[in-house]
Amino acid sequence: MSTDSPTTDFPAADAAALPPLDTAPATLVALARDAGYRGAPGPLAETLLVARPLLAAAGLAVPDGPLTVASGPLEVRFAHVDTGSRVGPRGAAGTDDALRVSGTLRRVPWARSADAAAVLTEGPHGGPVLLVLEAAEWRQTPGANLAGEPRDALVLLDVAVPAERVRRVPAGLVREAAWRSGLARAALIAGAARRCVELTVAHTASRRQFGRPLSGFQAVKQEEAKLVEEAALVAASVEAAASALATPESAEFPAWIAAAQATASVAEITRIAHQLHGAIGFTELSPLHLATTRMWSWRDEDGGERSWQQRIGRYVLDGDGDRLWPSVTGG
Repeated sequence: MSTDSPTTDFPAADAAALPPLDTAPATLVALARDAGYRGAPGPLAETLLVARPLLAAAGLAVPDGPLTVASGPLEVRFAHVDTGSRVGPRGAAGTDDALRVSGTLRRVPWARSADAAAVLTEGPHGGPVLLVLEAAEWRQTPGANLAGEPRDALVLLDVAVPAERVRRVPAGLVREAAWRSGLARAALIAGAARRCVELTVAHTASRRQFGRPLSGFQAVKQEEAKLVEEAALVAASVEAAASALATPESAEFPAWIAAAQATASVAEITRIAHQLHGAIGFTELSPLHLATTRMWSWRDEDGGERSWQQRIGRYVLDGDGDRLWPSVTGG
């Protein structure tokens, strides 16, 4: 895979390029980390860590190709209204779960490269629904994040979604979608952080000032040590969350930790990397900016640092603080 600027193509864009559905979760996280390291152009993390697990958990058929994920308010109504129902106003019940959907989903990652999208929204019955939209069913308005990665708007004009592509889901699956998205971003950040470390160490070893490499100066060594430490914190938190995925019912808290650590570490990792590179790190001559601009973009998606820290704080302090010590010690 190339580290050049993102393109609109999914790497090796066919279903055969994706690992099978029963691949170990830790392997999927490792693949997402590698995508972040290489700047892989496509929704690999979204496909492997968010869309496919959610669809499988909801009992929906999982499409073979690359997938994206989206959520937000839409105009949703039953396609086949149960006119004989006495529950609620007219249109509040359907003879099946087939839907008609309209509205706009904004900043959808890599929509132009996806075959389908897993979408969470409010159903006409008043509860959450997960549905699968095929690429031919939306109109696309191009958009991008700071790094130039596609964040497109999907316009839906009275799209008919058959019942076999719709599932009513519990609130727990909505929560799972949130922490899975946070973990996916954390894995990408972990990979890009590793790239920042490698590029910075190589640069300071090869760049000479006053007759010796930059890496020979004590101040540079200290900053490099901080950089390595911060990247290691992100990697460790992501690895812990990956291990917890083997039992998804207990994976939420470790995923929050990984997301919080990754988003918090972005500022220090990118500061040190650019400081030690000097101005050249921002130019097209250096691949560093390809990693750092992605990290800045990923940090602010799916809630950001403050959001994840608030979730952790509320969880730990719930129940008169009974969770505080076990959360700290891992007991």
